[in-house]
Order: sequence, then C-alpha cells, then structure tokens
Amino acid sequence: MASIKPKTYHAKEGDVQRAWYVVDAAGQTVGRLASRVAHILRGKHKPSVHAQRGRGRQRDHHQREEKVVFTGGKLLQKIYYRSTTRPGSLRAVDARTMLEKHPDRVLEYAIQGMLPHTTLGRAQARKLHIYAGESHPHAAQNPQPLDVVTLNVGQGASSS
Repeated sequence: MASIKPKTYHAKEGDVQRAWYVVDAAGQTVGRLASRVAHILRGKHKPSVHAQRGRGRQRDHHQREEKVVFTGGKLLQKIYYRSTTRPGSLRAVDARTMLEKHPDRVLEYAIQGMLPHTTLGRAQARKLHIYAGESHPHAAQNPQPLDVVTLNVGQGASSS
C-alpha cells in the first residue's frame, strides 16, 4: 500500500483576512519598531503566509513619528544620502535634521530597508502609511491598535 503524502495548503485570495493597524511610535527605538512593522507587513505573523504571493499583507499606519528614539550616538552619526544622479549632486542629511524636517521619512526608510528589495517588497511597502501627529484620514477602515512592544518578532524558542 502506498503512503499518502500530506498536501501543502496555500491560502486563496478570498481566505486572506486583511486588517488595518495603528502603531503609536512615541518613545520606541527606530530599528526595533521597523523590524516588527516589516514583519507584520510581510504577513509573517500569520500561519497562512505564502511568500511568492505576499499573502497576509496588512495595511499599516503610524502616528507620532516625531517622538521615535535613536539609541547611542545615531542621532548625530547616522547619515541619510540621496542623489539627483547629476555629477556632484550627492546630498547628506544627519538623523537629527531629518527627524526635525521629515519625521515620517525616518521610519519609512527604516521599514523599507527591512523589506525585500524586489517587486513584492515594493508592493508590501505601498501598504504602509505614516503620519506625524495624532490624526489620520483612515478612520473609516476601523484600524486596530497594535502594540509592537509585546510582539516577539524573530524571537525563536530558546533551547535551554
């Protein structure tokens, strides 16, 4: 008698439950917050994750980005570079200046850097909405508050 192999389950488009989340970034470290939000955007927290199709992608937006925290000396040492592709057009801005002028971009760049640099990663990054301040225009979507401090992203079971 031949053994029956179990079949792998792939979630259909209608089976995926998408949700909107609100994350309060006040007082949280930029890198830790970015890694946890990237984990949620990729849908890795769901049992029905399917990497090739980007299943479980969530809409996500943040509030109070101007209150994020850099650890160590990163506030003065971290440099954001950009170029207009013209010769001699490399621009450099430190994290303190970026946080003062564009607080939403600091977290956006950190999260996008932790997503895959492919077409799927760009599609997942489009699901991210970042707003400085307390208000956002997505009240109709009924976003759920998400406490990223309690999420244990990347924390495997300890083998002791």
